[in-house]
Formats: sequence, C-alpha cells, structure tokens
Amino acid sequence: MPSTENTVTVFTGKSFDTIIREGGSQSWKLDAARAKKCEYLVCTQNAHNPEPYADGAEPHGSAFLVGRISRISPATGAEDGRWKIEFSEYARISQPAVWTGDRNPVRYTTLDDLEINLDAANFVKFEDSTATPPLNAGGLTIRQAKAGLAQTYDVDVDSIEIVIRG
Repeated sequence: MPSTENTVTVFTGKSFDTIIREGGSQSWKLDAARAKKCEYLVCTQNAHNPEPYADGAEPHGSAFLVGRISRISPATGAEDGRWKIEFSEYARISQPAVWTGDRNPVRYTTLDDLEINLDAANFVKFEDSTATPPLNAGGLTIRQAKAGLAQTYDVDVDSIEIVIRG
C-alpha cells in the first residue's frame, strides 16, 4: 500500500441527505486499519442501485460529498464486519465521472488521483454522531436539525441555535 493514500472513495446509492442523517457513510466491507489512515472520504453516486435504501439522485459516477474522516466505527444495525465512515466536517461537491467502474465499491486513493481540488470546497462542521442517536421514526435529533438548517440557509452549523421549550 502506498503511503500517499489519503482518501477512501465509496460508490453509494445513498443521497447526500441520507449520509448526513445517518452520521456518515455505511455499511462498507473495508479494511478498517487502512481506512483509519486516510484523511478524506469521497462519496460517488451509484445511480443504478436497485435497493430500496438507494435514494441518491446525483449523476452516475459523480463525486457529490467529501468529508474529513474522524472515525471508522461498526455500521449501525448491520451485520458484523461492516463499517461506517464518520467525518468531522463535510462539503458538497459536484464532479462528474469520478468513479472508474471498479467492481469493489470501496477504493483507497488520493484526492489528486481523483482530480478533486478542495480550494473552493465549503466545509461544514459535523457534530460527533455518538452525541445523539440516529434519526428514527420518532423524530429528528438536534444535530440533524442543525445540519439541515445550516445547509438550507448556507450558514455554518455553529451559527444555528435551537431552543426547546417544554
């Protein structure tokens, strides 16, 4: 393995919003030790995924999200051996034809090899996904609400304050 690998690239059927709501990109069969050495996650769209969870609408093979990896943890509600890639901050990107057609949906590479330049990326801080439970049928977490509002109003997530009165 070259020591220059700094990026895990995944080919996912999930949308940007679903990945943010779930607190990261999951259920990947990957080399956790190798992934932990990487700095970035790049999500590319599998627009042909027929599974019910596949809600992505970006152009097939395009990169749509880049995150700074904070942790590799067991995937939520998945079988053993599957992993979630969590991130401390993320940015929406739009770069066509990044996925090269590899059979394995996980690839270790570099941003340079993917020709992704982060100079114009607008990173948003992502609160620790262990601080609140994932979204369920009962409602939305504070973290999820703040992330959604920050994206909607194009402001930093730390600029969002939520007050709950009981």
